[in-house]
Amino acid sequence: MKIKNIVVLISVVGVFGLMGYLYFWYQKAFSPNLNGWDQEQFIYVKESDNFYDVLDVISPYLNDKDGFLEISEQRQYPYNVIRGRFKLRNGMNSYDIIEALRVNIPVRLTFNNQERIENLAQRLSTQIEADSLDILEAFYNPKFLEDNGFTTQNVLSGFLPDTYEVYWNVNPIKLRNKLHGDYLRYWTKERRAKADSLGLSPVEVSILASIVQKETAKVDERAKVAGAYLNRLRIGMPLQADPTLVYSYKLASNDWDTPIFRVLNKHKEVESAYNTYLNPGLPPGPIVMPDKSSIEAVLNPEQHDYIYFCASVENLGYHEFAKTLREHNANSAKYHRYLNQQGIR
Repeated sequence: MKIKNIVVLISVVGVFGLMGYLYFWYQKAFSPNLNGWDQEQFIYVKESDNFYDVLDVISPYLNDKDGFLEISEQRQYPYNVIRGRFKLRNGMNSYDIIEALRVNIPVRLTFNNQERIENLAQRLSTQIEADSLDILEAFYNPKFLEDNGFTTQNVLSGFLPDTYEVYWNVNPIKLRNKLHGDYLRYWTKERRAKADSLGLSPVEVSILASIVQKETAKVDERAKVAGAYLNRLRIGMPLQADPTLVYSYKLASNDWDTPIFRVLNKHKEVESAYNTYLNPGLPPGPIVMPDKSSIEAVLNPEQHDYIYFCASVENLGYHEFAKTLREHNANSAKYHRYLNQQGIR
């Protein structure tokens, strides 16, 4: 009987001990352990980071660091750290923190009409882990350029301004392929047929669209501007596009930040392949990343006989179109008088 009682006692003690341990473990695992964490705050784990780098970031917010360490060990997290962007919530327990650190949350990558491929790389680098040099190297990869018929001058045309969902720690090559994949999907058989009917390749459409983009901010006028430029190309007339003069001047001076409010004769004299006053046809690459509205304007130009256009004085932001040089000169003189009155030099 005594032995039996001892066995029962030991069993009872063991059960209570186990229950105590389980309760202790439960408290460590499931009691709120994250305090002061902003509801919109993310944690970013770089490719070079390890468990202790993660711990350094969240330690100031932990109520029970030792408890988190113990649960982390039990969940094997220190040996299986996932890199990326993770969303934590205030009041999370240790178990939920670790589970959240295993769910890489994508970022919504956005960019608009970047002027150069370098600007695009810089813009992207502010939103993901990769730096601009690595992204630029992916864009300029010789095999990528050759396989897709691009050059370093026109590769910007291979990407479209939009919003993309990617992982924060995306590899630059995967990022490039994803962005270019959207461009390839955009260029359907129907759009390629329209480009072909204009005697242009998709890259050439993008180059002309970039000029249209810079020429007018009015989306409802872009098809009309595109029609005028296409008319010039058809008759072998130089494009004589002022936005290309601005680009040529910036390229020659390597000054991309100083705004140019008025195109002057000195800008027309800049020796550059992008100067469409000195060189016939299209420049070797886009002068900005055109958005889809500008590309569509080139693919679906307004049919008219206008050759010339000049910024309007009566309808600011739009242009006055002309079929003859005489009409255009009159419009141009009116516009230059307006600039002089406004003190724009």
